[in-house]
Formats: sequence, structure tokens, C-alpha cells
Amino acid sequence: QVQLVESGGGLVQAGDSLRLSCEASERSFSHRHMGWFRQAPGKEREFVAAIIASGGSTHYSTSVQGRFTISRDNAKNTVYLQMTSLIPEDTAVYYCVAGSYYSVIARDYDYWGQGTQVTVSS
Repeated sequence: QVQLVESGGGLVQAGDSLRLSCEASERSFSHRHMGWFRQAPGKEREFVAAIIASGGSTHYSTSVQGRFTISRDNAKNTVYLQMTSLIPEDTAVYYCVAGSYYSVIARDYDYWGQGTQVTVSS
């Protein structure tokens, strides 16, 4: 069983930056594709970003393209989400995910973290 532990969420103002981290408790972390999803109150869970196992390719939702950057350090079993130019619409619980598919679809990921709250005030 893979455990994913997110950290780095918090309350920031519009225009600020924030970096989320997700550490995996697994030796084969480097073989798994990773991603981030988010869910705002009253809304469906949505894809944010994904990175392939090697780190050589990334994909973003149109709503965060150009503002967010996903990266990973396989030596530390950790994936990151650097968020810049935050807007109130980015307010959500952010979930780290891991799986065997490089996908924008939530059900393609086998493992989910507990989530970390990001709140952006205007």
C-alpha cells in the first residue's frame, strides 16, 4: 500500500505563491506517474497537473497552465506543485495522486493522499 502525504497548503492572498509537496512511502516511486487534483466546495474534483515517472513530461489543465509547475525528485520520493499568481478560484483541497497511467482522469490513479487545503483570499 502506497501512502502519499501532502504538505504546504495554507492561506495566502491573491498574487502570492505557494509550493505543495507530496512524499510517497514507496521504493518504486520512480516507476509511478504522479499528479495533482483539486476539489473546491460544491464542485467536482478536477485535474490540475501530471508528471510521468521519469519526470521528462508534464501536462497541465488550461486553468493553471503558465502559473503552476509540477516537478519531482525521485531520490526523495517527492513530487511538488509550485503555484504562482494564485487567484481566489484556486481555492480548493489539493490531492496528490500516484498510478500506473499518465492521465488526466481521476479513476486512472490508484493512490490518493489525504489532501491539503489551499485558500486564496482576494
